[in-house]
Parts: sequence; C-alpha cells; structure tokens
Amino acid sequence: MVYDIQKAGFWKRLSAWFLDVILLVILSVGVLLCATSVLNVRHHYESMDRIYQQYESQFGISFDVTQEEYEAMPEAERARIDEAYAKFAADEEAIYAYNMMINLTLLSVSVSILLTYLALEFVVPLIFGNGQTIGKKVFGIAVVRVNGVKIDGVCLFIRSILGKYTIETMVPVMLLVMVLLGVLGIVGPIVVLLILLLQIGLMIGTRTNATIHDCLSNTVAVDLHSQMIFGSESELIDYKKRIHEDMVKRSDY
Repeated sequence: MVYDIQKAGFWKRLSAWFLDVILLVILSVGVLLCATSVLNVRHHYESMDRIYQQYESQFGISFDVTQEEYEAMPEAERARIDEAYAKFAADEEAIYAYNMMINLTLLSVSVSILLTYLALEFVVPLIFGNGQTIGKKVFGIAVVRVNGVKIDGVCLFIRSILGKYTIETMVPVMLLVMVLLGVLGIVGPIVVLLILLLQIGLMIGTRTNATIHDCLSNTVAVDLHSQMIFGSESELIDYKKRIHEDMVKRSDY
C-alpha cells in the first residue's frame, strides 16, 4: 500500500458509474410508479385529456398544433383556437386539473429519485464502507477525502444528496420535466447545458479529475487495492510522523 492518491482509472470509474446509473433508473422507475399510483396522478391526466377533447369538439379545433402550423392557418381557424384557449384558461376545473397534474408529477419524480439516491448512494455506501456504491464495490473503487482519510457520514451525505441528487440530477431533471410540460422555455435546456459544461470542465481541469459532488465534499475516487486509507486525521498525522522519523534515521547513515 502506498501513501498517495491512487486515482481509479477512467474506464473503471465509467464502468462503475454505468452500473450505478442502471440500478438507479430501475429503482427510480419502480418507486415512481408506486408514487404516482398513491398520489393518483393518472386521474388528473385523464381529467386534462377529457377537458381538452371537450373544447376541441366544441370549437372544432385541435390543441396539438405547432406555432408554424398555427401561423399558416386561415384567420377564422386561428380565431377559433384563440377562443378555445381563452375558454380553457378560464375553466376552473381545467386550471385545477392542470395545476394538480404539474405539482403531483414534479412531487412524484423528486420523491422517487430522492428515495433511490438515499438507498443506493447513501445507505448502501454506509453499509459497504469506504463510500462504495454497488458499482464501485464490483469494480474495486473506494471514495476517500483528498488527503486519504476515510469518508464519514456527513461527507458522504454532502457528496451523494447535495451534490449528486440535488445539483447533478434533480436540477436538470426538474428543468427538463418543466420543459416537457410546457411550463419552462429555452432557459431550462441552457441551464442543463451549463451544468454539463461545468462538470466536464472540472473533470478536465482538476488534479483528481473531480466532479461537482467531489468538489463539494472534497473527495476523490481511488483504487481500493492500491490506496492507503486512514481511519482518521490523527492516524494520518501519526503515519506522516513515522515516515519523517524514518527519513531522519536514514539521513544519519
């Protein structure tokens, strides 16, 4: 074992990440299906669809048109669409169904991903030790502080929940969901792109090829089999003292 940061290889990190993502997606989808069923999100989607069909039938139009298609329509047809939208916007039942659909969808997505991250990125590493997820366990990767000291629960929470869940996952996911639901425009994809560029810039520009969650928690992914991991700061200091004393003794000869 060598006292130095023995960074895990790129392909090992990528393989571990890929396996963890697969497990996260599978578990998230399962929890999401349960959450949407418990919150009865489908009922509000069906209400919205029924109200859409009601106004489309009443005015003889389709709400499913692009801006280009709308502008190419005859003036009379555009007038009918405008009137239908105005009636729809003033319909209290439609407004309620729309708000519930948006709010419950965002709640279901955020809760399902949070529970998944708590299970696979926080609880599992606490059980395995050394910050190892299932993917890292399989490929022999550990997570330590940049000085080689073992990661603790607080540090792991910052890394997995604040970094991975909140910034790297939920911010992009919620922005994209809001774009798909028509709540947010071009700003959403721009913010997601900026986060991606920041992630790439950190991986290229930092000595330890850190990601956002690594920078927040001051951690690094290392090769478990070659990395010397210290149980505490005092253990690290004692080791450095022994190394210094050995060096002094050798210099006397």
